[in-house]
Order: sequence, then C-alpha cells, then structure tokens
Amino acid sequence: MDFLRPSTLEEALAAKSERPAGVPIMGGTDVMVDLNFDRSRPPALIDLTRIAELREWSLEGGALRLGAGVSYTRVIDGPGAHAPALAQASRSVASPQIRNRGTVGGNLGGASPAGDCHPPLLAAGAVVELASVRGVRRVPARDFYLGPRRTARQDDELITAVLLPRPAGPQHFSKIGTRNAMVIAVAAFALALDAEKRTVGTGLGSVAPTPVRAEEAEEFLAAEFDWDTGAPPAEPVVRRFGELAASATRPIDDQRGSAEYRRHAVGVMARRALAWAAAEYRGGLGGGTRCA
Repeated sequence: MDFLRPSTLEEALAAKSERPAGVPIMGGTDVMVDLNFDRSRPPALIDLTRIAELREWSLEGGALRLGAGVSYTRVIDGPGAHAPALAQASRSVASPQIRNRGTVGGNLGGASPAGDCHPPLLAAGAVVELASVRGVRRVPARDFYLGPRRTARQDDELITAVLLPRPAGPQHFSKIGTRNAMVIAVAAFALALDAEKRTVGTGLGSVAPTPVRAEEAEEFLAAEFDWDTGAPPAEPVVRRFGELAASATRPIDDQRGSAEYRRHAVGVMARRALAWAAAEYRGGLGGGTRCA
C-alpha cells in the first residue's frame, strides 16, 4: 500500500486522478478501523492533513462554507451558530477524541446510513462540493446518496467542502441509541423550518439503505404550520407529521434494533422535534439562527 502526502489541493487532485482507487484520509476515524479489521486494503492512501484550506470555514453571502476537513469539535466551537442541527449532531458523535479527529467530509465520504452528519445536512438543504482535475461541481445533499455507502462522487473526485444556507428558522437533531454518544444511531432525525420560504426540511438516518428525507411529511407540515404566529400545531397535525415521517423509513432488523422499533422511534423524534421547533419559533427566532 502506497502512502501519498500531497501538500496542496492541486497535488491532491492530481494524485486522486492518477490513483482513483486511492482512499483519502484526514481524521482516519473510519478508514483506520476498516484497515485494522482488514475490511479494506486500498492500493494507496492519500493523506490530506497538509492541505490547510480543507480545514477552514467561512461565510459567503450569509451561507456557510465548511471545508471537508473541519472536525466535529470545530463545528461545535466555531460555525455551529450557522449550522444549528449539524452542531447538535456533532456533539453526539463518539468521544471527544473522535470528535477532535473526525471530519464532516469523512462522514460524507463513508456515506454510512447511520452517519450523524447526514440528517442535518439533508434537512438544511446542504450542497456537497466535489473537485477533480476536471473542475469543481456542486451536488445537493438530497442527490448525493445513491445507495448503501455509494454517493455521487466520481472515482477521481475529492469532497472539498459542504455549503449550508443561512438558517432561516429553528433546526433540531436527535438520535436514538443506548447512550447519547459513543454509539451508532439506531435511528436519527433532523428538522429545519425556513420562515422565509415557509418550507420544511427533514433528514432521517439509520432507517433506510441511505440517509433519506421525509418529503410527504415536509409538504404536509409546510401547509399546516402557522408561519405567522408559530402557534402550537394541533394534536392531529403533530400526530400526522410523525406518521408521515415514519412512513418514509425502510428499516431493517439488526443487532442494534428492530425495524418496527426504528419506525416507531422516527415518529416519536419527529413529533418531539416539531414541538421544540414550534416553541423556538414562537420565541422570536423564526427568522434567526440558533446554536444548539
């Protein structure tokens, strides 16, 4: 196995073009596990830790540009106010040591259906930036996940950044597990309310072959929510929202939980997230941001 250490993004893109089967590594929290358990033996590793621009974040016209190498800890401590649900999800990732090393780009690259970053990125309408020697393209998160651990990234491309629009309302993330952290989610749910566009975003994790949205639930709530006052939704609305969110799942039975439990859990989390978001909306943050 070759170990490549490019110093610039241009060198990294050239290395990925020449060695498309090479695996990028930055935090190593997923890659090294696969190597240590002999689940994967790529012909080359492409170390991206020298590329400073991948570890940077900035605001561009109010939108957040998050470099693929930004760690979970930095998301919490830095741009969290501009990505509330992602900050909540980052707090729930593993241990402090893993949060210091693990990156949002690595979570996207691994594309595990249980990855904690995926639901908030879907709910917020994030866009994934992909780069190669051929150029740069941007793919909406909702189009990024193609199948179990398969994404829209081409073999010669690297994930360079994630772009999140300015929050225009409350965002919330929750997950079910044996503990709040240090575990893979049995089920996860994210909700984002956009007071300006009067739209709803959702993201579901660990309940289908890929991270998914609950589109029927989004459309239903957007039509039923009182955008003018944020009045508490009526019980039938809350219940129906939970049912539609649960119906978007395609879960399986495994050692962490049954399909029935996962489906039920999504309904419960959806109802709770709606209650939290509606209360926050009424509190005067309908058009603002919130750091979890």
